[in-house]
Amino acid sequence: MDTNLPKRYDGDTIAYTNSAKHADYQDNDVRDPNDLNRYTTNGSVAIPMDVFERMYFNPEMAVKGQLRRTFGNPTPLALLGFVIASTPLACTQMGWRGAGGNGAALIGAFYFFGGMLQIIGSVMEWVIGNTFTMVVFGSYGAFWLTFGATLQPVYNAVGAYTEGAITEAEKAAAMATFDATLAYMVLFVGLLSCIYLVCSFRTNAIFVMTFTFVVAALLTLSASYWVSAEGKTEQAAKLVKVSGALNFVFCLLIWYLLLVQLLDSVDFPLELPVFDLSTKIKGRSDRRTIVEKNA
Repeated sequence: MDTNLPKRYDGDTIAYTNSAKHADYQDNDVRDPNDLNRYTTNGSVAIPMDVFERMYFNPEMAVKGQLRRTFGNPTPLALLGFVIASTPLACTQMGWRGAGGNGAALIGAFYFFGGMLQIIGSVMEWVIGNTFTMVVFGSYGAFWLTFGATLQPVYNAVGAYTEGAITEAEKAAAMATFDATLAYMVLFVGLLSCIYLVCSFRTNAIFVMTFTFVVAALLTLSASYWVSAEGKTEQAAKLVKVSGALNFVFCLLIWYLLLVQLLDSVDFPLELPVFDLSTKIKGRSDRRTIVEKNA
C-alpha cells in the first residue's frame, strides 16, 4: 500500500483514500501533525461579486457546470453590436454633416451590428447562465432588426399606408398614420428599458446611467413621431435632434463600458472604474441569508 496517499484516521484504524479530494477529517479524528488537514483539487475559483459584475454586467447567480470557464465573455461582442448601430444613428438624428433620412443608409449596420451581434451575444449569455444581460441584448437585438426592417423598402412598411394615396394631402395623412403607429413600438421599448433601468441598480452606476439615457431617448423619439403625425414638422424635427443628443450620450457610456471590458480581456494594467453596485445593494437572497443567520 502506498503510504504517501492522504490518510484518514478513524480511532485506531488508518484508512487511505485514493483521491486527495476526499481527505477530510471529522472533529473527533486524531490527526497526524505531519499530514495536511485538507486537500482541494476541484479546480474551481470563486469570483468576487464585484469582479463578476464587472465582467458580465449581471449579478452572479448559481449555475451548474463550468461554462463560464469554457467559453469567452460574450458581453463585449453585444456591446459592440449595440454601439456601432446606435452611434451613427445618433449622429444622423442630430443632422451632423448633412446626415438624415431616419438612418435608412444604416440598415446594414442595424441588421448585422445591432441585430445579429447582439442576438449572438444574447444566446451566449444564456449559455453561461446570465439571465439579465441575455434578455437585454436579445430584446435590443430584436429592436434593431425590427427598426431596420421598417426602413427596408422590400418590406414596404410605408407603402402599406401610402398605397392608393394620390394627392399630397392623402400622402400626408397616410404618413401621419404610419408615424403614429410606429411611435407605439418605440414607446414600449422605452417602457421595457424602464424595467431594465430598475434592474440595473444591482449592476453598476455606468449601466444605470446608460439605461437612464436610453429611456429618455426612446420616449423622446416616440413623442417626435406623434408630433409629426399631428403635422407639426418643425417641433418633431427638434424632438428628433433631442433624441439624437440623448442617444449620443448613452453611446458614449457604452463605448466606455466596451473599453473597460476589452482592457480587462487582455489583462491591461489600467483598470477603469464602473462603480459597482452589486455589493452596495444587497439581493433578496443575501438579505434572506442575513435574516436566517440572525434568527
